Order: sequence, then structure tokens, then C-alpha cells
Amino acid sequence: MRRTLTGILALTATLALIGVAASQQFAPRVAAAPATPGAGQSLCIAHHPQDFVWYTHSCTGHDEPEIDPISNHPGSAQNLTWRVRLPSNGTAQVDSVGPTFWIGGVVNDPNSLGGQAFLEAQFYPNSLVSNCSAGGGYNISYDPGVYTVCSPVWEVSKTGNSESAAFNAMLTDSATGGPLIMHQGDTITDHQYITPAADGMHITISDLTTGHSGTIVLNSKVDGPLMPAYNTQQIGAALNWGLVDDAPNAFVWEIGHTGNFTQPAGEYCQPGSATKPPCYSYNVPSWLQFSPVVIESVTFGDGSAPQGWSVASDFGGEAEVNQYCGAANYGQPFCAYPWYSYNKADGGFTYGGDYPGWTKDYGQALQFQQTTQCPSAYGPDTTYCSTILK
Repeated sequence: MRRTLTGILALTATLALIGVAASQQFAPRVAAAPATPGAGQSLCIAHHPQDFVWYTHSCTGHDEPEIDPISNHPGSAQNLTWRVRLPSNGTAQVDSVGPTFWIGGVVNDPNSLGGQAFLEAQFYPNSLVSNCSAGGGYNISYDPGVYTVCSPVWEVSKTGNSESAAFNAMLTDSATGGPLIMHQGDTITDHQYITPAADGMHITISDLTTGHSGTIVLNSKVDGPLMPAYNTQQIGAALNWGLVDDAPNAFVWEIGHTGNFTQPAGEYCQPGSATKPPCYSYNVPSWLQFSPVVIESVTFGDGSAPQGWSVASDFGGEAEVNQYCGAANYGQPFCAYPWYSYNKADGGFTYGGDYPGWTKDYGQALQFQQTTQCPSAYGPDTTYCSTILK
């Protein structure tokens, strides 16, 4: 599948969709019966690169709005710990707005385009993982309130420009050997760091609520140790085949997909779509029907906190919605781009909309730059610039 947008919906069609959407915007999302999605095939949500890169078979990808902690401290991009509260189902289920959120970063990979690849510790809501496939996919069964993790690392071939996985592994519980099972509402930490062994980036995820933890070491059988590509967590130290001028490490919610337990599962979807399939990613009331993810803090290896935070979208935020819905219809059901807010009551950044207790929403969707005005290895004005929130 090409990563380009597939075309602009006609305005009349959009208005018809909005009419349908208006009757559905507060309908609770009903989960499907427990099953492995994709008729036995692994779902595969890949990273979003430049238009000349294409997905390998069974993988899709789309829209990746991110938030980045910023620091100029030496080693800040090589040792950082995220503290996150996992979202909880409400009248809508968490996975209805997108199949995964992830914490990731840029790593070196000698066999990838430009010598760089991108790691993603992917959290799957309401999902029990049974397998993380070599191609970057995941096999799951429905388990309400449960979170499990796979950690694909996305590379691009130097010839042919196809994106595939250089590495993938299941996060296992160090106490049981099975998948590390976390639950909605739990507070977790994600520590991504290097060791003197230089055997690849380490990812240690700990559930502070249960006391259980697990570690993945990014040591590819083919590509070798996948080490952080940058030293400091500063804007401009970006993935060299990516679409945003950001910092190396980010939290991202993968939107523009149906949920893991819809039919079809994990399918690419667009703003304005209320049916076939409904694209709840772009319906802000759907986000507000469950308790949000809360990014409580990031701590770097030297004990310091971020000097600031930035956000970026690799599809232009509001501009993407307007392309499909028309600017006159922005804000109608299924025609809004979710945003990051600071929520004083919850004690951190949330994503999706203005949840009760929000303090600042930074212009909502306008926090994301709508046009490519930053440079990359492919020339000027080829990436979306980051916006400093504070």
C-alpha cells in the first residue's frame, strides 16, 4: 500500500457521511467476540515514512501525531524513562479510536535506508498477545482491560524502498515468562536505555501497580545491535527518512485505523468516514467516552526533567481533515483531528480531546503544523515542523 492519501472526498459525499455520523457520535463501541483478527494473519501497523517508501505485504500505516520531551543534556536521547497511566474503557472502548499507541525512537541500522530505523514499543488495548511476528505484526485475542506489547523496529530497504521489520519481540513478564499483562488504569514506566555491552537499545517496561516487569533488547539476528542514532533529545535529530522535523524519541497514538476487533480489523480509514468502516479516530466525542492516557512525566538518565515539550503530525493535522471533509465541515462528527492537552487534574498530558480537568489545549488541532516547512535530507520544505508547547 502506498502511503499517499487516496484522494479527496467530494463535498456532497462528505455531507452525506456527516448526516450518518451525527446519529452515531455518542453510540458506545461494542467489542467483537474474542478472536484472532485478520483471519489468522498478524495485524501489522508500520511506521509512516516518505511517499516513496511502500509497505510490505499485510502492513498498513497512516497518521502518527506525537509528543516529544525536549532536552539538551548529554545522553538524553539514550536514556529516558516515560511514566504513563494506561487509559480505561468507558462507554467506548479504548481500541475503537486506533489499534495501538507506542513509545519509540530512532536507532542505527546498517541495512536500512540512510542507516536508520525506528523502534516502536506498541501497546495494544483490550488485547492479549500470543505472538509478535518477524514481519512486525502481532496476533492477539480480545481481553477487555488488558494491555500487552510487541516491539517492532521498522527499516527501509536500500533498494526497492520497502518498509519491513528489522526486529520484533513480545514483551514478556520476567517472573512468569509469558506476555507481560498490564491493565487499564495501571501506571507503568517505559525505560529505554543503553548498557556498556552496546548490544542494542534496552526497553524495560514496569507495571508500578502490580510490580511486574519485562525487558526487550533490540539485538537483531540479521542487522546486529540497534543502538540509538542520536545523543541528545533535541528537535532536528529526526529520523532521516521520516516526515517530521522532531526529536529522536516520542509518544504516538496511531490513528487513521479501525480498532483491533472490528471487521475488518486494523484497517486504514479516513476523516469523514462514519461507515464502511467508521473512523472513530477523527470523532473527538468517541475519545471522550473513555478515560484518557496520561503521560505523567519523562525522566532522563541524569535525573533531569524535560526542558520543554513539542508536538508534530506527519499528515498536517487539521489540513488532513479538511482535505477529506472540507474546511467548512471541520468540527462536525468524524471530521476533527484529536489533540494533546495538559490536564492538571490528571497530572500530565492527555491525547484525544479536552477531558475534564484540562488546563491547556494549545489551540487544539492547530497545535500541529499544516504544511511542510522544515528541511530534511530530501530538500527544503519536505517535513512538518514541530510545535513547542511549553
